[in-house]
Amino acid sequence: MAGLFGELDENVKLIEKTFGVSVSLSDGGLSVRGTDDGVAKAAKLIEALEELSELGEELNRRVVSHTARLIENGEADNLSEIYGSVAAVTHKGKKLRVKSSGQLEYINAIKKNTVVIGIGPAGTGKTFLAVARAVSALRAGEVQKIILTRPAIEAGEKLGYLPGDLQMKVDPYLRPLYDALEELMGESYLRLIERGVLEIAPLAYMRGRTLKSSFVILDEAQNTTCEQMKMFLTRLGEGSKMVVEGDLTQIDLPQGRKSGLADAAEVLSGIDKISVIRLKETDVVRHELVQQIVSAYEKASKGEPKNDGKSVNG
Repeated sequence: MAGLFGELDENVKLIEKTFGVSVSLSDGGLSVRGTDDGVAKAAKLIEALEELSELGEELNRRVVSHTARLIENGEADNLSEIYGSVAAVTHKGKKLRVKSSGQLEYINAIKKNTVVIGIGPAGTGKTFLAVARAVSALRAGEVQKIILTRPAIEAGEKLGYLPGDLQMKVDPYLRPLYDALEELMGESYLRLIERGVLEIAPLAYMRGRTLKSSFVILDEAQNTTCEQMKMFLTRLGEGSKMVVEGDLTQIDLPQGRKSGLADAAEVLSGIDKISVIRLKETDVVRHELVQQIVSAYEKASKGEPKNDGKSVNG
């Protein structure tokens, strides 16, 4: 019960504000008062949080806010299946659970298909979940190597003006991949790099190769050209999997160049063993403000009016 209420009752206050209800202790349980719709949604949220607590999840504001958003948007019919799915286990033994129906679809697609194209906004876990599945596949002996790559596209900053040799220049572009590996594997990922079991390199380094028995991830794929994407996808070798993911709202290619990610999603749709997954705003699991930021920019791009300035979660 203490976990449900949160520090200074912040979780309950969030539930009350989101669904327009009042929540209080009553005869050893909880009493929820409000409209029929508000009470039904609040009760569903409380039941989901109870289940999460039993699974060992910390009921912090981010978890409560995200689960409330799923229920508010009518995407909570399979909460038990979503929260019961473990994407990966960290080197410390912590279970990292799927947080949305879109993430569950993405993870299942990676398990079942040879090539997965994941498209979605920032904060939906595209990169982290792909790396998590790669690490799980390596641990299970399904692949012998993990290859992580990104296009080293200049996003307003010039590579030539950065200090150091080529490796030092491209490392900042690959930093998110290092961060994901460190959370999942601790410092042991450095030893795998030394042994050649784990390779992190710019996309240009893939040309001319055949990638066998490998789990290959192309991150920030929206910044590939159509030619680069075709080059990358045709590196696929026997016993390998590929995950290509990116955000089509953050393309840094020169104006007039079509994104290889958008092109691949169109050209390869419908081919057996290739799956195209589109994550949405409701799949954002980063800071609660990220979902609102993504939504605001999407409305602006469509010419829709801004909101009234009030934050959904205060």
